[in-house]
Amino acid sequence: MSAPHALIAGGGVGGLCAALCLARAGFRVSVYEQAKALEEIGAGLQLSPNASAILRSFGALDRLIPSSLVPRAVRIRRARDGATVATLPLEDAEKRWGAPYLLAHRADLQRALIETVAGEEAITVHTGAALAGFASGADGVAIAIKRGAIRTEATGDCLIGADGLRSLVRQRLAADRGVSPRFSGRTAWRALVEASRVPAEMRREETSLWLGKRAHLVHYPLRGGAVVNVVAIVEEDFRANSENFWSSPGDPAYLEARFARWRESARDLLAAASDWRKWPLFDADPLPSWTAGRVALLGDAAHPMLPFLAQGAAQAIEDAAALGAALGRDRNIERALAAYQAARLARASRVQLESRRQGKIYHLTGPAALARDLALHALGGARLLSRYDWLYDAHPLCDAAVLKSGSAE
Repeated sequence: MSAPHALIAGGGVGGLCAALCLARAGFRVSVYEQAKALEEIGAGLQLSPNASAILRSFGALDRLIPSSLVPRAVRIRRARDGATVATLPLEDAEKRWGAPYLLAHRADLQRALIETVAGEEAITVHTGAALAGFASGADGVAIAIKRGAIRTEATGDCLIGADGLRSLVRQRLAADRGVSPRFSGRTAWRALVEASRVPAEMRREETSLWLGKRAHLVHYPLRGGAVVNVVAIVEEDFRANSENFWSSPGDPAYLEARFARWRESARDLLAAASDWRKWPLFDADPLPSWTAGRVALLGDAAHPMLPFLAQGAAQAIEDAAALGAALGRDRNIERALAAYQAARLARASRVQLESRRQGKIYHLTGPAALARDLALHALGGARLLSRYDWLYDAHPLCDAAVLKSGSAE
């Protein structure tokens, strides 16, 4: 009996992780990515233990670790004077949560996944292949693929929409009716700065989070401390054409004005960046359903979320593990996809809403901001860290039923 065939729309982090988890579950997998190459792009990201445990399960973590960094802490600072409000210790992260907490460049993660996929005979990646449509029936799924002016078709046993925020699969399922992603009123300005150009206090092996008026700043070292990843998130309107929607150039003068009242070292860090790119941040209410018949959503297509818990990539990786587990246990595709949804929807929806709430807390002003800072200081780093146990704990994800699903009978 031939292996069942999974079709995946999207070759980003979520799509590649889903391909690896499904291959381990006994599936033949075809990934369709509209870009002409699986490019190693993006900026820095924080990979919490709930994600790194899964990467370790299929061999990608070993490829990522040499270019990643283990932070000692998360330091929360006050924008106007740089005072430390609280320090959350991360040195015992692996012992506490079962897997390491890592700082990595998205390009390095993408490269690790591409290399891991290349070693899997069951996975075929088609680039320059955009999903143009699909039809799901009782016996399988048919998809239309557009390669330039040429349209072709492919068939499989299921279709996984890992095609991002503006997911065609989600739109065609009509699953986002009334809860389509919307611009949040915030943009993320991202840059990489050579460590030699950064003030010494900004090169610590930790994640620094500065909280200011309707803006916040995150920075941490990458690639062995050679560069510092900088993310400035501000409340502003956003306009961009479709060609550079996700990564438009940013004017440094705008940031200089927005952060003029911040501590000098923070301003010096921003000034050291020579090339700013900015992304609009989108938010959405949780979807009531991710699946329909033999079709399911994954990652941003299923649960677009704001970055204030640093969980966008991590939740897509969790989706992939749960999907592989469900389809590995049960070859009834529709029943297995329903089980996948049942395993993931409540948790991912909680992360979406908690991320939204966190963003509001970060951007408080006046007396509310003062009360926030006093509360964070009073709680202290250890108690603040315990509030993330529900999110970071990798032990449930390390269960054999999730990560070692194997082929179903």
